Amino acid sequence: MANDQTHNKHLAPVLIWLAIYPLITLLLFVLGGHIEHFLLPLKTGILTIIAVQIVYYVILPFYYHVINRFKK
Repeated sequence: MANDQTHNKHLAPVLIWLAIYPLITLLLFVLGGHIEHFLLPLKTGILTIIAVQIVYYVILPFYYHVINRFKK
């Protein structure tokens, strides 16, 4: 059981990074031209408001669903 907890402890940051990095890259590609003249804190705020919602409600549930299918 302790091994599962350690595995899960290290898996979560990897999954979060695998969700965030491509998403931020995509958002910058799509929105970059529209927000390029905004101040940096505003750009960061816009990107994080969008990214956190997508990561939390879409990407991470999908990743965990895939992982749970392989555990069975």
